[in-house]
Amino acid sequence: MLKVAVYDTKPYDREQLLLAGTDGRIEWHFLDFRLTPDTALAARDAQAICAFVNDQLDRTCLQALAAQGTKLVALRCTGSNNVDLAAAKELGLTVTRVPVYSPYAVAEHAVALLLTLNRKIHRAVNRVRELNFSLNGLVGFDLHGKTAGIVGTGKIGRIAAQILHGFGMKVLAYDPFPNLDWSQKTGIEYVDLETLWRQSDVISLHVPLLPDTRHLIRRESLELMRQGVVLINVSRGALIDTTALIQALKTGRLSGVALDVYEEEEGIFFEDLSGQVLQDDELARLLTFPNVLITSHQAFLTREALADIARTTVANLRALAEGTPFVAGSVLT
Repeated sequence: MLKVAVYDTKPYDREQLLLAGTDGRIEWHFLDFRLTPDTALAARDAQAICAFVNDQLDRTCLQALAAQGTKLVALRCTGSNNVDLAAAKELGLTVTRVPVYSPYAVAEHAVALLLTLNRKIHRAVNRVRELNFSLNGLVGFDLHGKTAGIVGTGKIGRIAAQILHGFGMKVLAYDPFPNLDWSQKTGIEYVDLETLWRQSDVISLHVPLLPDTRHLIRRESLELMRQGVVLINVSRGALIDTTALIQALKTGRLSGVALDVYEEEEGIFFEDLSGQVLQDDELARLLTFPNVLITSHQAFLTREALADIARTTVANLRALAEGTPFVAGSVLT
């Protein structure tokens, strides 16, 4: 039987992993704390560990895992920027990820954030609960006829683009590897990044976090944008320079921002910090803006996406136990 230590688990993780691994060949050890060099010892005797986006798989942590017999690091997410892949390879650790799960979940959440922010639905709901039925300060704008800029046209970006196109928006797209067949079929136009910054009324980010995309949104790019643009980010927090973002909100360059990710979300998102003092000053500042909407890395959270993630993760764990190939596209080292 394969012993697996699952870090940073929530009830929805446990439910889906247990449903996907019902044959009794996996001995699950669910841990509700994050993986760090200090907590790696909790995976002692586990042949595999299962980690999530905010676990700290640096060289020190990976060395501790390898020393106690871990063979596989199974990420139950797509991104791997929290893993020292070079160190994992040196240590002989196999690292797998979930290359694909429901792209509709994330794309639809991006559009939901845009609609909520634009029409101020979150503020309206709070007002009505307090029996305040005034409409003052709740004016939005028609998406129809406006221009949306989609940065990144992988599966999620393409779906988001098509939804917004269905609203009657003109959609511009940027990707270093453009999908020209899709562009021709949908009528969505690829442009260079500067053109997208300058012409878009709404900008939505759908790219991975890489050295070239870190702080893609920074002072220089913000200065190219139209006054009053709306920015949506459901991808990775470090795509945005938070200090520059706050300044652009203060000057009115950005009329609204909706975030499902945050540059320094580790130790904050996924946790219940109610009743505590928030120690992150920039996040605390963002939460004071009436035109900022933040959800805590929730975009993936649909039944379909969770089931996809669990199935791929369990398939990779079984592959380790049985010596069979891992899921196609999932192996990183």
